[in-house]
Amino acid sequence: MTDTDTELRVSKIRSGTVVDHVTGGEALHVLSLLGIDGSEGTTVSLGMNVPSERLGRKDVVKVEGRELSDSEAEVLSLIAPEATINIIRDYDVVEKRRVEPPEEVTGVLVCPNRDCITNAGEPVETAFAVLEDGLRCEYCGEIVREDITDHLRD
Repeated sequence: MTDTDTELRVSKIRSGTVVDHVTGGEALHVLSLLGIDGSEGTTVSLGMNVPSERLGRKDVVKVEGRELSDSEAEVLSLIAPEATINIIRDYDVVEKRRVEPPEEVTGVLVCPNRDCITNAGEPVETAFAVLEDGLRCEYCGEIVREDITDHLRD
């Protein structure tokens, strides 16, 4: 058995998206961010805490029959800044790109400030400016630097 044989932990997919180099332990948050909870029937494969030379340990998410949009990839960069996105068609990688953080993210996170207008039952969608070291609510100025996944909208 070669090293390659021991590294293949999940089978190849015919078409869809492979999100690789996700920070170890974040795969379930990636699924949440993509709105995948299992009820839609999408075939999903996860590798969690897989050994990685670059990251030490990483997660891998494979989603059959779905190609991530640019906006999904941008938001993904908030919780998996080292991630690469591979678009698969007929078992071949047809596109490979690294995630790039957006300037702003809307409607994805909940502001941790209970007094923010976005938490007051008003018809206002959350908006956060993406900073080098975190996110800033565009309405109240609250800064989120850690545990961004704790603030994902349900």
